[in-house]
Amino acid sequence: MDLKETLLKYGFHFESDKDTEVIPKLDKFVHDILNEDLGSDGGDKQVVPFTQIVMDVMRQLEGAYALICKSPYYPNELVACKRGSPLLLGVKETGDMRTDINVESDLSAEGHHGKPKEYYLASDANAIVEHTRRVLVIEDNEVVHMNDGAVHIFKLDSDKSTRLLRPASVQRGLSTLEMEVEQIRKGNFVHFMQKEIHEQPDSLTMTMRGRLIRGGEQKAKGILLGGLKDHLRTIRRSRRILFIGCGTSYNAALAAIPVVEELSGIPVTMEIASDLLDRQGPIYREDTAIFVSQSGETADTLQALEYAKSNGALCVGITNTVGSAIARGTHFTKAYTSQIAMIVMLALALGDDSLSTQQRRNAIMDDLYNLPSKVRDVLKLDKDMKELAALLMDEQSLLVFGRGYNYATPMECALKVKEVSLMHAEGIVAGEMKHGPLALVDETLPIIVIATRDASLNKQQSVIQQLKTRKGRLIVMCTEGDAEFMCPDRTCRIIEVPKVQDCLQPIINIVRLQLLAYHLTVFRGFNVDQPRNLAKSVTTQW
Repeated sequence: MDLKETLLKYGFHFESDKDTEVIPKLDKFVHDILNEDLGSDGGDKQVVPFTQIVMDVMRQLEGAYALICKSPYYPNELVACKRGSPLLLGVKETGDMRTDINVESDLSAEGHHGKPKEYYLASDANAIVEHTRRVLVIEDNEVVHMNDGAVHIFKLDSDKSTRLLRPASVQRGLSTLEMEVEQIRKGNFVHFMQKEIHEQPDSLTMTMRGRLIRGGEQKAKGILLGGLKDHLRTIRRSRRILFIGCGTSYNAALAAIPVVEELSGIPVTMEIASDLLDRQGPIYREDTAIFVSQSGETADTLQALEYAKSNGALCVGITNTVGSAIARGTHFTKAYTSQIAMIVMLALALGDDSLSTQQRRNAIMDDLYNLPSKVRDVLKLDKDMKELAALLMDEQSLLVFGRGYNYATPMECALKVKEVSLMHAEGIVAGEMKHGPLALVDETLPIIVIATRDASLNKQQSVIQQLKTRKGRLIVMCTEGDAEFMCPDRTCRIIEVPKVQDCLQPIINIVRLQLLAYHLTVFRGFNVDQPRNLAKSVTTQW
């Protein structure tokens, strides 16, 4: 608003209320001021470099952005920059690609060997992988300048007194994308969400490949986490472990922290990244901060990472995206498609020096190995969830109760139902049922109760009984074979799931509920792959 008010005073007019519109107007304002100061006659020749104008604008902007700037004042030039938001430069050339880039020569249109090049700028690797696997990840405060086919990359000098000086060039190697083109195609599935749900067995297999050692013959059963092994001793000595994330990533960590506490013996706390920043919560050198993010570019989580690093904590990243900002900013990281499984493996690694938990750890590792096949079994029951979604499609609200290891499962179910099907849903810890939620229960409101076999089973059975007494419309998720035990009068709709170790049960349970959210969205006529109001970036055209 401050920038907009200033520009309005100088005669600029705005066609929208979007923040983004302020940026090109500010570009024009800075362009006019700088060229006037240097005595430009306003003709074709521009005295001030395009990059200088963009850098001056960057110094005045706060928040996260990724920008690509073009101007009729600078024909055949393009400037891109970023802070907080992701930006990739894709490089494609015929013949063999050089391993390293010298930004002054190797990124030119012809390069050392006269090989033509094509360049791609995008916020996500999915947009580039069809064209090239060779990318340069643009860092915060870096400026990409394309001019007549040549590319130079500069680093913004934050010193506002420095003007019109040539900034230092950036020089580093290209990265190679590991993803396949097939990953960005729907294949035989109708929607990407449906594809992602059904690919989870493969995702789990990839997560555990090379890291879960089954044992046998001369090999001992165990967990191998590569670079993490050099830091396990430090983490074990931590005063506490903080898991930090947003949305689904927060829920994934929430689902797994009980087993981390159990096997490591270290106090574990959960933090929503934005709330941690708002409070400026205390973080110490003796802490280990674990940042969980699917994209690796979540703005609040990135800011929390910088905050934790500035306080001297050991920072760990769990992300699905190699080369993302979190992957580059943490002390060690791997890319995983199943965050809960990864955190469980982290717990196993932290506890592998304890003889007292060996039997428990072996049981968890056995079930981890069989987890992909269990998820496949759940996916075969897709028809049941489609039938349930048809019954719920016209409802206004949905309550989901869980506790213990399934504390996070109702939270994640409610998040997904809200996000894609646009139905109001609330995830509730069953222990809090009497403190408000019970007043909502009647014969019309659908309620899902997660009551699979674990230490909370008897308590959940009591919850079911109390809800039935108040004529609740119940849908009970239970372990295979427990239907008669959980609902002997058969007044509840039953969802059965295979049994695994309690710390892995949330992975099995949420797959059923993901399918429910997917089918609810389709039945309610909404776009599954483009949820309303949830755009991750803004594109403005002028």
